[in-house]
Amino acid sequence: MTKCMATNTANPINRRTFLGGVAGMGMAGMSVLKLPALLAAEAAPARKPNWQIGCYTRPFDQFDYPVALDAIAEAGFRYVGIMTSNIAGWVMIKSSTPVEEVRNMHRAARKRGLEVLSIYGEFPVSSSLEENCRGLKQLIDDAAICECPHLMLGGIGDERYQIYYQTVAECCDHAAAKGVNLSIKPHGGRNATGPQCRKAIELVGRKNFGLWYDPGNIFFYSDGQLDPVADAATVDGLVMGMSVKDYRPPKDVLVNIGEGRVDFPKVFDRLKQGGFTGGPLLVECLARGALADVKAAARKALPPVRGQTMMWDAEVKGFALRVTPGGAKSFILDYRAEGRQRRITIGAWPDWTVAAARQTAKDMKREVDLGH
Repeated sequence: MTKCMATNTANPINRRTFLGGVAGMGMAGMSVLKLPALLAAEAAPARKPNWQIGCYTRPFDQFDYPVALDAIAEAGFRYVGIMTSNIAGWVMIKSSTPVEEVRNMHRAARKRGLEVLSIYGEFPVSSSLEENCRGLKQLIDDAAICECPHLMLGGIGDERYQIYYQTVAECCDHAAAKGVNLSIKPHGGRNATGPQCRKAIELVGRKNFGLWYDPGNIFFYSDGQLDPVADAATVDGLVMGMSVKDYRPPKDVLVNIGEGRVDFPKVFDRLKQGGFTGGPLLVECLARGALADVKAAARKALPPVRGQTMMWDAEVKGFALRVTPGGAKSFILDYRAEGRQRRITIGAWPDWTVAAARQTAKDMKREVDLGH
């Protein structure tokens, strides 16, 4: 079977192109791949991209949540995180939220072509393990209603610390049965840093409970003293997803991505070394402003068409499968004509099969060789 060589052609990464860069880095390196094996069956549904880049509702939470969902979709995101809105209580999904409201949120997202990738939820914590589990299991069920694989929790830092994490441990099997991963994020108190989050995660000791990293919060809760680049070295093997959030001193996370102190490429590089090589990256905070301004800032946080992977065919020189950071696949042909290097796009997969695209590439090369 014909083999292709995969090479990464990403441009150097800077802060402002963080999301695009990390998406490209997820496919970095060189390996021998088989085109048909990569594409699988011609009729197979498209796989999720290695990095699922989305946006929480929080940047738009001064508006009604349907407006937020519209803006997220219009900014070009495919994935959404349900977090906060201008509703009473700010947090959109709590254990007390009526199930029909949760269903309506899910319907509203799907209507706009958005997949719910993460939910931030809250449940009351008392001295009763049974009552706590009832609340957390309801949040897990809400995540399942939204077809959401990640439920993020805020953690706790007071005298209820032990029973909080005992509750999480008791509910991990229920979450696993529903296809839901649980996580905490750096959120102040006793889970403000990587080592503190590690202690809580190891206390629970379950595979589907991990860390949702938040570099902006590392700065925020340390008053700018702890750099997330250094902190990221303490969370190897824990990270399930990431809140993309910047920070500006003295105490501000409502900052557009790339305009604060977080060195995103270095943070991501270190997380990647620790095993976070694919998963959710959701923009959590942006600067406040008019709807059009926030939407424009969200759009700038989207990955540009960069960091493409080219899978070159060993049978037809110059023929390749191009894969974008977002996972779109198309066939191209590189060739030289009149002393210049040129490229033509043959067509997108799966509209074009491997065999049809390869034959077209052969025909095009023959025309070039004949000087047509």
